[in-house]
Order: sequence, then structure tokens, then C-alpha cells
Amino acid sequence: MRIFSSHELDELSSLLGKGHVVALPTDTVYGLAARPDKDNAIEMVYSLKGRPASMVLPLLAADLDDVLSLLGELPPRAVALAKAFWPGALTMVVPAPRDLAASVGGHDGTVGIRVPALGVVRRLLARSGPLAVTSANRHGEAPCMTAREVLDVFGTSFEPVGVLEGPSGSGISSTVVRIDDAGISLLREGSLSEVALHDVLTEAGF
Repeated sequence: MRIFSSHELDELSSLLGKGHVVALPTDTVYGLAARPDKDNAIEMVYSLKGRPASMVLPLLAADLDDVLSLLGELPPRAVALAKAFWPGALTMVVPAPRDLAASVGGHDGTVGIRVPALGVVRRLLARSGPLAVTSANRHGEAPCMTAREVLDVFGTSFEPVGVLEGPSGSGISSTVVRIDDAGISLLREGSLSEVALHDVLTEAGF
């Protein structure tokens, strides 16, 4: 496993495109990342973590345009919240093409997706396309907070092939909401409050 700097994003993107897993900093902790269209890489993420197959992998994208290209469309409430809080600590569970949802374990036709605040990750996502990302740890153990911790936990594994060095975030989870044409429901309150979300929706006329 090799540590990559922020000047080597093209190489990391190439590895992801070849179906490898990489580790990267996120707004909260270090994560394991794979292209959602690379089935073997997604399976490797589950295997590395020992993550139950019933747990869906969330997606990260570079910006709202990439999200719309990936999903085709978003419910109007989701667009309003994305414009207000992305990049940032809001994960939205939204309808998605069934093959995409199934590729990351979302067998109900939805995916969780977010645009991260961390600039170096967005720059990687702009090169690689959206990625399935989950915390870098063995299931049930504390997540890695640094590149060195990733090496300590996964250094004897064939994957991940590389670790992007950079600052991970505060460890405070994103707020997660489910959104469809009928409305919005809070699944987990994180650094964004439910009140803040509803204030934006009210101002947008919902």
C-alpha cells in the first residue's frame, strides 16, 4: 500500500478506474472508496470491513451536476437542500436507477449521496466520478482518522492499493434525510439540525 499526495490525484483516479479500492480522508473520518460500477471493488470494500451485505454504501460526488448526471434527476426538495448545504454535512437518501442502487446494496431503489466539503476529495471525485465510500475500519471497530492508522489496520491486505494523505474531519457524522416527491424524513441528525433543513425548505416554498 502506498501513500499518495494531493498532487497525485490522476494516478489515484486511474487506480479506481481499474477496479481498485483506495483510502481517503473525508469530512468526518478516513474512508474506503471504490467506483460503484466496479463490482469486484465494491465486494472488496465489504470484505475488508467485514461489513454486512445488508448495509448500503453511501456515495460521494464532486458537485450537484455530477449527482444529477449519475441519478438522472433529484426530487425538488433535494435540489433545494443541495443548493443550500452542499458541499457539506448533508447526506440525502433519494431515488436512484435500480442498477446503481443495487450495486451499493440499495435494494429499495434508493442511494445515500453527498458532496463533501473537503476540497482535495472533491478534486479526486471530479477525476474519478462518484465513489462509494464507507469508513475505513473493521466492522464494529473505531474508524481510522489518519493515513497512518489506515496503514496499521489494512497494511497487510492487497487492498486498498493506496491512501490519499490529507486531513480528515471532526468525526461528527453528517445529517441523513430521506427525500422523495412526497416529502422529507430525518434518519439521523448530525451537524446540521432538522430546523435548519426545514427553514430552507420553507423559504423555497415547500
